[in-house]
Amino acid sequence: MRILISGASGTIGKAFIKQLEPGKHQVKRLVRRTPSGPNEVQWDPVAGGLDPSIMDATDAVVNLSGAGIAGAPWTRSYKETLYSSRLTSTRTLVESMRLADSPPNIFLSQSASGYYGDRGSEVLPESAASGNLLLSDICRRWEAEALRAPSSVRTVLMRTGVVMSTSGGALPKLLIPLRFFVGGPLGSGNQWWPWVTLDDQVRAMAFLLEAEVSGPVNISSPSPATLTDLTEALGAALNRPTRFRVPEWVLTAVLGQLAKELLLPSARLDPTVLKSAGFEFRHSSLDDLARWVRESR
Repeated sequence: MRILISGASGTIGKAFIKQLEPGKHQVKRLVRRTPSGPNEVQWDPVAGGLDPSIMDATDAVVNLSGAGIAGAPWTRSYKETLYSSRLTSTRTLVESMRLADSPPNIFLSQSASGYYGDRGSEVLPESAASGNLLLSDICRRWEAEALRAPSSVRTVLMRTGVVMSTSGGALPKLLIPLRFFVGGPLGSGNQWWPWVTLDDQVRAMAFLLEAEVSGPVNISSPSPATLTDLTEALGAALNRPTRFRVPEWVLTAVLGQLAKELLLPSARLDPTVLKSAGFEFRHSSLDDLARWVRESR
């Protein structure tokens, strides 16, 4: 399969490329600079620049573009960057598909669990309504751009949860205070976190290239956990206490809207579509996660 990837230099992108079976796929990375080899294609997502002919030679497009949610303080300017980095890149990919003589068969486009907002203990399959946070609005608009792909393209909206990776994402930030015996839940600790290991994230993406699935897909463990339970499992893996709770008022005072949008909301995702399609998670429980953390130390 000939695969074109945007955002290939990120944590998920790098791991996804490694996950793909060698020899079975031909991968090309979209880059903004001058290409350094035949496996790179230049584009300009801001100006909408991507030669449609590249789509004629592509079977699947994987869209992972977007500025990091916690990549900078949430100033007005950075909020605009969160929107624009996702919407313009997705729009550029879709417009290129629409102009192509032979568009790709598959479009995997990134979204996030933030689509659902702050929902307490409500179980959230893919059919659940969207929320009212800023991240919810970003995800709705992001997905709307992806759904403009030609009707012949099987489009999958990957609503990814909190990706656990020892090389990036949320996990290292949670482990640092635990290693120094000062870790614990954030806020009440009762919020549900839809965690997924990086390994299962990229395995699910590879699965979705082949599975006859379209529309929204929750990519998260079938065993979501409250942040208290998640922190305790990680503490047990490191043999560290988890009694140092960080109050909600401290988080909002230090991080402002970022805390209210990213750390404190509760989203109890259920990966209904993946389970129905036959995907098997390698790390489906907190015990699996703790074991994986111990083995990765």
